[in-house]
Amino acid sequence: MTHTLHRSGTKESLSIDYPILVIAAQSVNAKGSGPQFKKALEIILKHNPVNVGDMRTGNYFRKGLKPVLNSTKDNSIAHGVFTNKKDLEECLKELAEAKLGPSVVATGVFSEVWDSLNKIGLKPHSANISLGVWGKKELLPEQDILDITTMCGHHCVSPLLVKKMVSDVKRDKISIEEASRELAKPCVCGVFNTLRAEILLENLINKS
Repeated sequence: MTHTLHRSGTKESLSIDYPILVIAAQSVNAKGSGPQFKKALEIILKHNPVNVGDMRTGNYFRKGLKPVLNSTKDNSIAHGVFTNKKDLEECLKELAEAKLGPSVVATGVFSEVWDSLNKIGLKPHSANISLGVWGKKELLPEQDILDITTMCGHHCVSPLLVKKMVSDVKRDKISIEEASRELAKPCVCGVFNTLRAEILLENLINKS
């Protein structure tokens, strides 16, 4: 699963962005795994995520916590996003110790995630690396917008919504925190980093 690979931004900005996901192989260990996904979400929640979700149900900001926790199924994919390496490491360590069965995928700046895995004694099964964006890149939104929208790997966060949130904050209709939560809602999986979004929104507002 690679939808968290293409988050754009500077290394400094991405240093507070560590999404993880827990996923089963449908033909191998998915049958009967619904309770394991609930347990995975419970473990994630113990380590200060700024967002959680299940792509079959939705994310915390759209659905609330109880529906996300209580609706896991055999084809669920549990997600969470952390803002520092310490929380990431402690969560990964507890997930490994729990031996739930489904695979765990951690995303971030490669050197930082690799350092965390070494620190807690985990050896990754494999590694995926983004090769960047190809094609008619001139048709893409400006980079400051992409740094926000690419935090949803399925690109469900519209660039137009980002611009509206910037406008609403500038007109004092909503706070930056409220704007960040609104942007998180369309990202069904729950890997949109609201803390990072607040910082990026503030940068956009200061530039406009």
